[in-house]
Amino acid sequence: MAEDILIEADKSAWPLLRAERTWGPWKLGISLATAAAATWCYIIGEYVGYYLGFKAGFLALFAGSMIGMLIVALAAVPVSIRFGVDSIASSKPQFGSRGWVLPAAMQFVSIVGWNSLLLIFFAKSTAQLLLALGLTGETAGGALVPVTVLLASVLVFLFLLKGSSGVDRVAKILVAHVFVGMWMLYILVSQRWEDLSTAVPAYASESAQWNFTTGVEIGIVSLLSWWPYIGAMVRMAPNGRTAALPIMLGMGVPVPVLSAIGIAGILVLQVSDPAEWMRTVGGPVYGVIALLFVAAANLGTAVAGVYASSIGLRHVPALSKLSWPILLLISIAPVGVVGLLIPELFFANFGTFLAFIGVGFAPLCGIQIADYYLLRKRRISARGLFAGDAASPYRFWGGFNIASLAGMAAGVGTYLYLLDPISYASHSPFDYTTAALPTAFVGGLVHVVVTVLVVKPAGKGGY
Repeated sequence: MAEDILIEADKSAWPLLRAERTWGPWKLGISLATAAAATWCYIIGEYVGYYLGFKAGFLALFAGSMIGMLIVALAAVPVSIRFGVDSIASSKPQFGSRGWVLPAAMQFVSIVGWNSLLLIFFAKSTAQLLLALGLTGETAGGALVPVTVLLASVLVFLFLLKGSSGVDRVAKILVAHVFVGMWMLYILVSQRWEDLSTAVPAYASESAQWNFTTGVEIGIVSLLSWWPYIGAMVRMAPNGRTAALPIMLGMGVPVPVLSAIGIAGILVLQVSDPAEWMRTVGGPVYGVIALLFVAAANLGTAVAGVYASSIGLRHVPALSKLSWPILLLISIAPVGVVGLLIPELFFANFGTFLAFIGVGFAPLCGIQIADYYLLRKRRISARGLFAGDAASPYRFWGGFNIASLAGMAAGVGTYLYLLDPISYASHSPFDYTTAALPTAFVGGLVHVVVTVLVVKPAGKGGY
């Protein structure tokens, strides 16, 4: 009976009681590592490899990943783990009892985007695996991709019917792919080190400073994309001491380590997908192993994403009482549509999608950090997170906070000035500051100024 209560609790957006938060350090760390270690790492590494060599690329990406993970942890984790709530609930004190729809929309679009990428990658790898095993012909690949995306969507749906326990069970099995990824990196580096050490990045700028900063920027924005996921997972842990190390090591470290596979692949073989180059390096057997690895890696992350997205939808009043399977369908359906209709178009614009992550989530994180630590001094009303509009201390003006909206606008403007998300054209001082860090700072600063000058004197926001 206790397990049934837990399952129902973790399918809701309501705060989890301490007795319902059963993920210790190992369980949380494994779940976070399984979610982090997907094939997006290879594409992230590919973009870094366009500008930097292997050693410099890894260092830049590792530094950026740790910075991005720290920003996300400071922004969403304190409230999420303190009250057992998800990332959307953690944003209500800043954005208001209705304004939280902005972070919720960003979460939904971000997770749909990532899951579309992952399941398309899963489908492509499955098609290549069937081809390598001689079960299909070359002409069948185009038709297999949309069909396999739908099949993967069905698998994710089935895994999550039991809520967070589905995330945990999948993680325990698929965490092995993290170690397989490290083995693949060893194979490539050990056999092609001479080529790797002399490889020249294809699109490197004449400015070494710009190249390195761009690598750091890619690392930061890649890890900022964990904001939509992090709350739904860490709320299953009982306290901050349990979560701190698993967050930084489980979610922060796998991305740059496995992204090194993409950096090496694009530098030496001009392709970041290990499923393609493993056959070149180690023959058909290695190729099949890599294809199985790629498929498994993407399913684990997609499961975590759909779970987080479904919990976020619980905050929408019209959806709050829907059954759990219906919420899962709402979360996964857009991925199926993308996989069926525009898989190649979406796949070809990953770099732009990645940059827009920084445009949105950098100012959001800056606002949360400034509000929680500077303005509220870590005092949050748990009841206020879920109180109705009239009773909520976070009602502001009609449920919207003008300070956070001004901070978002200023942050987005800052990012677009410093770095064009489409062309990657930049303006000073991007070479020294990145775009994401000034964006977070400006977003937080504007939020603080407007709060001090307007919101607090008006007696709004429960400060």
